[in-house]
Order: sequence, then structure tokens, then C-alpha cells
Amino acid sequence: MSSSSSPDGPSPEFAPDFASVTCPDHRSPQGLKLHEVKPEVVDSDIKLFFRTQLTRLAKTRSDYDLTEDWPSSSNINILCKKAAGFFIYASTVVKFIASDNDSPSETLALITSLPQSTAEEGKSRIDQVYIKVLEQAFCDIFNPLSIKGLSELLKLHTSHTHNTLHSLHSLLLVPDGAEDPILTFHKSFPDFLTDPDWCKDRRFLVDPAVHAKIVLLCLDLMRERLRKNICNLGDHAVLSEVEDLSACCKDHIGDAIKYACCSWATHLLRIPGSSSCIKEVEKGINQFFTICLPYWTEVLALTGNLGSGVYAINGVEQWCASVSTMQNWLLRPVLILI
Repeated sequence: MSSSSSPDGPSPEFAPDFASVTCPDHRSPQGLKLHEVKPEVVDSDIKLFFRTQLTRLAKTRSDYDLTEDWPSSSNINILCKKAAGFFIYASTVVKFIASDNDSPSETLALITSLPQSTAEEGKSRIDQVYIKVLEQAFCDIFNPLSIKGLSELLKLHTSHTHNTLHSLHSLLLVPDGAEDPILTFHKSFPDFLTDPDWCKDRRFLVDPAVHAKIVLLCLDLMRERLRKNICNLGDHAVLSEVEDLSACCKDHIGDAIKYACCSWATHLLRIPGSSSCIKEVEKGINQFFTICLPYWTEVLALTGNLGSGVYAINGVEQWCASVSTMQNWLLRPVLILI
């Protein structure tokens, strides 16, 4: 059994179903050495996981005519075999089948019909599931922000963003609240989207050129929203003495502006030299340093991210040297200022 299988183990809400199976002598699961667990025990846990969760689903989905013997033992065996000891596969499949947008029986048939692969164990199976989920509900936006922040950055209505991301609920933890962060259930999903050797379907591969668009969105948002004394503090306010500064920043700055201020240079460094947007990015950066510099620095100070400013300037210098024709010596006084 691969040692990477069980750390991905069942989600917390599923854990009670497995404590007595994985630890028959009632030891704490945290004290169990993964390499000592026999593969057949892991397979038994995964089968129980599939059986328990899908049976529970059948009882709650009255909108579909699911028979009492659904899913069949044959389907459970196929799913277990495809999981190959990886709980992340099992968890993703269950969330996919439980989607409100499709028939559970049709989705189950879709998964069980996927061809068996002899490629790298686990990875080849989970990428097949990711492809099927993306084919069912593909969206072209992905960022570690709240729904509200992502919507502001992409200039979309919040309801549109929520509905789009909800279609990927088997891969993303989409919160009910618009200001709560969007999380991935497993790190392999963003890795999958950005790895051309792993994501074979180019429709879903995140092209590095997309970073130029994100940089432009960040620069546009900062030009539009940054201003002097953005948090409306007193003329001689001392940040360490501001009552509940984090809440003040959340109210007046927000996720989108904070992300743009802290992350635009990170995206800048990932723009390929072949991008068709180089000149547009150069123009945006020149405007940014001409108009927004003091207000950007203010936000970095308010949010405790001045280090990100130093990184950003260094990043721009690096980008100028390797990709752009901008005069990077103009940035040195900025670095001294920060």
C-alpha cells in the first residue's frame, strides 16, 4: 500500500464510519502506523466508505428512483479497485455522485465505466475523475479567495461566481457565505490543473498565459479602489493602537484588494515571455507606480504585508531583466522607500 493513501484518508465527517474498522483494538487512529496497515484492511475501509455514503445518499435523494440494492456490490468492488487504496479518490467520487445537478445512478455509471489504467497508481485514477467532473461542470476561474473577493477581482456578479463554483463542489469546498474562503479538498486538484504532463485534456489545463490576465485584473482593481487613508483612520493614527485593525481592514480593504496588493507580482513572474500581453502589462505597471504606489504601500502596512511589497519590487526587477524592456533602475528608489 502506498504510504500516501491514508493521510488523504476519509473526510472528518466520514471518520466515525471507519474508526472501528481501521483500529479494531480501539486504539486511537492517530497512533496507527500507516505502513503497518494491510492493503486488504484499507480496501475493506474504502468499501465500507462507499457502501455507507452511497446508501445514505440513496435514502435522501427521493428525486431519483434509486432501488434498495443501489449501489450494487459489483459497483462497490469496481470503485474500490479504482481507488487503489487512495481515500482521496473515494472521497472525490462520492462528492461527485452526490452532486445535485445530475442523476446519482448516471454519475456512478460514468465513473465505473472509466477504463482501468496501468499508469502510476492513484494519480492516473484521480485524474480521470477530475476530467469527468470538469467535463460535467467546467469553470475557467480558480483562485484562493472568498466568493465575494473572487467576484470583485474578476468583475463578476457574486451569484454567478457562486453558481459556477457550486458545480465543482466535489472538488472545491464552496462556502455558503460569500466572505468565507474557497478551499480545495486536496492539493492534487490545483496541481492537476497546472501540470501539462498530468492534465492531458488541454481544455482544462491552466495556461501560464492566464497570469497576464490576472496581473491586469489586479492592477485595474488597485487603480480603481486604492486611495489615501483607505481605512478612514485619524490623521496621526498609530497602527498598533488602532482598535480591531483586522476588522477595519476587512471592512474597508476586503479580500480582493488585499489579494491584488499582495499577489500581483507573484502572477507577474509566471507570465511566459511569449505572452501577447507583455506591452499591456508594462503599461499597467507604469501606471501603477505613477498613481498607486503610496496607497499600495499603505495597504501593505495596514495588513502587515510590507514584506510582500519588497518581494513585489524584486519580482518586477527580475521580470524586467528576463522578459520586459522596462527600465528596472527606476524601481530601486521604490525598494528603498518600502
